[in-house]
Amino acid sequence: MKVGLVQLAPVLGNPQATLAAIDRLLAGVALPELLVLPELCNSGYNFTSMQQARDLAEPIGDSAFLDHLQRICSRGGCRIVCGFNELADNQLYNTAVLLGPDGVIGKYRKLHLFLNEKDYFQPGDLGLPVFDLGCCRVGLLICFDWFFPEVWRILALKGADIICHPANLVLPGLAQRGVEVHAMTNRVFVILANRTGREGDLAFTGLSRIVDPRGDVLASAAAQQEQVLIADIDVGKARAKHITPRNHVLDDRRPAEYRLLAELHEQKKAE
Repeated sequence: MKVGLVQLAPVLGNPQATLAAIDRLLAGVALPELLVLPELCNSGYNFTSMQQARDLAEPIGDSAFLDHLQRICSRGGCRIVCGFNELADNQLYNTAVLLGPDGVIGKYRKLHLFLNEKDYFQPGDLGLPVFDLGCCRVGLLICFDWFFPEVWRILALKGADIICHPANLVLPGLAQRGVEVHAMTNRVFVILANRTGREGDLAFTGLSRIVDPRGDVLASAAAQQEQVLIADIDVGKARAKHITPRNHVLDDRRPAEYRLLAELHEQKKAE
């Protein structure tokens, strides 16, 4: 199958301008079966106040931004993963939405909030879902989630072939290297769709990439350029979990020896 990403600079407070940029970048492109856009694509990222963050949020069931993306899915017969400033039950969530020609397939809410995101968003409360698209099984993570190996392993254990990773990365080079390791150690494909450009005092790092289950980069974007990347992948390579004929990346785990992870966490909370 073909997968892809759009690296662009969403315009803070101007979703119409962001959609116009997406349309421009995709004009004349044969859409892949799965396409990933950056984090908080409908709003921009570097809010100046809680009121601004709320004003730019949308409910998933009533979003002109998602409606536009759904029309792209319908025309191209594709699925799109989009970072989304979600309003739900009077709370804001940093969400990734998976869309298809018929509408919303599913969503994930970011578990690990970064810096000032803690001033605006609630931590994710939907766990780590995996969505079966028939051609592949897709897991979702967002930006700073990259730092936590546990979430990658859980998605792999749940059968994800591809992990879609919308991001607004500001720490130069770290996540781009990290996702290659996570792809290799979990034997999954990763589509990291980072943004580029600046918002206020933040400079975003670009360097979006598509990585295969060996950790090899199939396609990579520049640091400061809006780009569309597309790559051919063989989903079967994400289902071949043997490292050697006698070693399996998931079956060789020793979960009983890892209980200390949870025990120490609970102990620290109780102190």
